[in-house]
Amino acid sequence: MKHGPAVELGADLASKKKARLGVWFFLIYFVFYAGFVAIGVTNYELLGMKVIGQQNLAVVYGIGLIVFAVVLGIIYNAICTAYEDKLNKTEKS
Repeated sequence: MKHGPAVELGADLASKKKARLGVWFFLIYFVFYAGFVAIGVTNYELLGMKVIGQQNLAVVYGIGLIVFAVVLGIIYNAICTAYEDKLNKTEKS
């Protein structure tokens, strides 16, 4: 059996904007991650400090990084969908 593509894919007019946004989001995340690594390298005792309940800074910061990455992904998806809807709609018109 020969299967063809499920949808017809055309040119993505939003690809440059999506790539630029992806680079910006990467840089934003990199700054927060670099802060975590910098604390671990320069003042690792600080990571053992209790900050929320009985959780130390390493756990809270690490889970915060994971949650932040998921939130950035959701925002990225929403913005890129809007770019695609706006820019690729003009192609069909």
